[in-house]
Amino acid sequence: MASKPETKIVEADVDSKTAGPQHSFLSRLYTGTGAFEVVGRRRLWYGVSGAIMAIAVLAIVIRGFTFGIDFKGGTTVSMPSTGSAGTIQVNQVEDVFHKTIGKDPESVVTVGKGSSATVQIRSETLSNEQTEKLRNALFDAFHPKGADGNPSKKAISDAAVSETWGGQITTKAVIALVVFLVLVAVYITIRYERYMTLSALAAMIFDLTVTAGVYALVGFEVTPATVIGLLTILGFSLYDTVIVFDKVEENTHGFQHTTRRTFAEQANLAVNQTFMRSINTSLISVLPVVALMVVAVWLLGVGTLKDLALVQLIGIIVGTYSSIFFATPLLVTLRERTELVRTHTRRVLRRRSPGTAAEKPAAKDEATDPDAEEDSDATTDEVTEAVAVSKPAVTNKPAPGARPARPTSARRPTGKRNAGKR
Repeated sequence: MASKPETKIVEADVDSKTAGPQHSFLSRLYTGTGAFEVVGRRRLWYGVSGAIMAIAVLAIVIRGFTFGIDFKGGTTVSMPSTGSAGTIQVNQVEDVFHKTIGKDPESVVTVGKGSSATVQIRSETLSNEQTEKLRNALFDAFHPKGADGNPSKKAISDAAVSETWGGQITTKAVIALVVFLVLVAVYITIRYERYMTLSALAAMIFDLTVTAGVYALVGFEVTPATVIGLLTILGFSLYDTVIVFDKVEENTHGFQHTTRRTFAEQANLAVNQTFMRSINTSLISVLPVVALMVVAVWLLGVGTLKDLALVQLIGIIVGTYSSIFFATPLLVTLRERTELVRTHTRRVLRRRSPGTAAEKPAAKDEATDPDAEEDSDATTDEVTEAVAVSKPAVTNKPAPGARPARPTSARRPTGKRNAGKR
């Protein structure tokens, strides 16, 4: 009878000391003991997230975006990077452009490596006369070699991009974003609850804003590949958030029927238990992106791949942060506004308070929570049994060296024993 409550007390003591100083940082990280306080310090993370969000918004408003030629329109001129005098340098091309057109180009970059490398010139929209004049000037200055290895004017190509095409891409991207958010909201509401829906959508908006702010702050060029990458990181952000929310739902299922932990503590335990899963997922997602950047920048020099990899790298880092330090704390804050969670938190704190563990709940708590009286009775029984375990039973033990007394009730009558022998 006394062994059951004693086991409960030992389990509670072990649970409270699991994250003690005897465990290393990596041990606590892998075992997910709840030693890392994330939800309990959510005001700190709200402050950090708010500061990041403010910097991103200010960067977008003040600096704005550097749109590529696909969005604002313009003219692109390309030619091989090898001429009759050897490799064509970027500064040489800029000088020829300035002397021919009378203004500087928007950008001159070398794309690719080796014999397949090309020089790409981007500028504002040029007329047909200006484009032809520029082609003649570039050929006279560098004599770029064609596919047959001989200098050829046909090796210099040009293309004009209208800004209306970029506007169409933007419109379609916005429509895709709205549809995606609606489908996500419907799915999470059906699968989980409305508070998780609000938290997940807030985390995705945070990811989008911060990623866009980084582009505005650093001055990265926004291209159609950037828009595609933004839509891609929304899926990753949702995936990482749902992983944490799934564990939160598992830990908090039926939480109102026990007073071992509060809702916030159960959510914090879920975050700790998914730490390594989130980190491993992020690392596995980052490695291909880094490889893509290496291929795009150092090997092929393809700008489209670089833009796609860059936005994905930023989005993965931001999405991992928001799923742990923003989405789950926000979920706890929203749930703690409900009467069910507030009542349960009061019951847990009342049980932990010294001198009140065996007392009945107040009449107000009984009215708001039907399970409060039943839980209090169970708590009283546990405390009573625990006290019985802690105090040993009083027994009539013989003194050291004394002969134990034989009970007189064990002797049988002599008459019956003799009668049986006859």
